Amino acid sequence: MSLLSERQKEELQKSILEYLHANNFGDAFNALKADAGIDYTPDPKAKYAGLLEKKWTSVIRLQKKIMDLENRNAALQEELSLSPAKRAALQTDWVPRAPAAYTLKGHRGQVLKVAFHPTFNLIASASEDATVKIWDWETGEFERTLKGHTRPVNDVAFDSKGNLLVTCSSDLFIKIWDVQNEWRNTKTFPGHEHTISSVRFMPGDLQIVSASRDQTIRIFDVASTHLVRTISGHTDWVRCVEPSDDGRLIVSCSNDQTARIFDPLSGESKMELRGHEHTIEVVVFAPVAAYAAIRELAGIPSTERSNRAAAYAATGSRDRTIKLWDTQTGQLLRTLQGHDNWVRALVFHPCGKFLLSACDDKTIRVWEISTGRCVKTVEAHGHFVNCMAWGPQAPADAAKTNGASGSGKTEPEKFVNVVATGSVDQTIKVWLP
Repeated sequence: MSLLSERQKEELQKSILEYLHANNFGDAFNALKADAGIDYTPDPKAKYAGLLEKKWTSVIRLQKKIMDLENRNAALQEELSLSPAKRAALQTDWVPRAPAAYTLKGHRGQVLKVAFHPTFNLIASASEDATVKIWDWETGEFERTLKGHTRPVNDVAFDSKGNLLVTCSSDLFIKIWDVQNEWRNTKTFPGHEHTISSVRFMPGDLQIVSASRDQTIRIFDVASTHLVRTISGHTDWVRCVEPSDDGRLIVSCSNDQTARIFDPLSGESKMELRGHEHTIEVVVFAPVAAYAAIRELAGIPSTERSNRAAAYAATGSRDRTIKLWDTQTGQLLRTLQGHDNWVRALVFHPCGKFLLSACDDKTIRVWEISTGRCVKTVEAHGHFVNCMAWGPQAPADAAKTNGASGSGKTEPEKFVNVVATGSVDQTIKVWLP
């Protein structure tokens, strides 16, 4: 079936004949005239004169226009996909990049710890100036100051629902602040005999666990403030303590150059992680989402058993290295080297692909876990970076449900892309997409 009508056919043939005649292609002109059976006398004034060229150039122009529009469309699509809002929504593997969105100023001493509220857009910062400050991380605005401690506040943490805030200090006290009751200091826990370095709510929020320069880890009952258990094992200042997601284990690290895993119910030491050559400043359990990447790095076969909580941990030390460990065997899996000074803070990326570290070399580094390579260095502060935290994440029980399936994957909507860091320069920086 012809796409052209009889009239269009005739117009086309006469245009071609006019073109052939005008360009002195006499044989071709006569052959087409005979084959088509057209009686046509060339006429420079006829509408067919130059018609073929006009149609041809207009097609070329239209084609060029279409190509230009397609290229512009592609560029706009790319621009859209790279816009901050779009990136934030799509990127489950976002990592901080300079410059920071906000620099929060107000503390009169170095910032020692930062913690995100699990549901509100709030950060709590603990400082050497003996105060805790609350900030809105979405707007960068200061909200309030919590006063009650008399010496540096060394750590700060929210409970799982964000109803309570716990702080610990060099004044030998742990304090609980009621977020819903104007942030009032409702409980104070004595019990340690020296500077308290670290404090966390245990899963379930009924107990808190703390670590101190008095070489002990202590567990307190939140409701009664009573001391439940004192755990000994370290032979020097205990710098950091963290419970596993299921609350069955706690991990701690110390100036004695070891990290240790304890059973919080019995106080029994389960494992000693030994390999650093200096004080270990920080220790964290790896989330289930990171297990696949850790196993790839270490060449460990994937088994159901290794998907349980607290299977792996990471430590950061004054020896400038980060170490990844198998907590069941105590085996050192890999040492990450690259920082030029004391490693102060470690945060696993919620997607499980990366480990972020903060250091006295003033940088944040992003490590790709599966290869052990540093894939990004961010110049973060004008002085030592003391602490770092990732924004609101899924509650531990959601992570466990994921882990139980053996997938080791986290849904993108289960965490918020925002990071906060605190420094000796007395500022907090908020890093947003």
